[in-house]
Amino acid sequence: MTLDDVDTCLGKLDGIRARHRDGRRAWYVDGLLVARVDAAGTVLIRLGGRDREQLVATHPDTFGVPPRWEAHDKLQADLGGDADAIRSALTLAWERQRSARARG
Repeated sequence: MTLDDVDTCLGKLDGIRARHRDGRRAWYVDGLLVARVDAAGTVLIRLGGRDREQLVATHPDTFGVPPRWEAHDKLQADLGGDADAIRSALTLAWERQRSARARG
């Protein structure tokens, strides 16, 4: 998977806006972060709780939580990993952020 694939996946979801922040690509829905470029070859996805735990357990070669992100609702995806799992995680993150905005 490439960053263009991430952009295509997220671009199909309602309300997603792509931006460049600190020189890195990022995607937001209603002003809330969904995903952004992290270390080379990775994307940081805003997703925590049981969804994050399940993705790491099910796809350990694709997802991880580096120590600096353990206390945050974020998940690191290796773009060389399972593309379908990454697309699912991006969609889950989008759904969570839309729900958060609707509640708040």
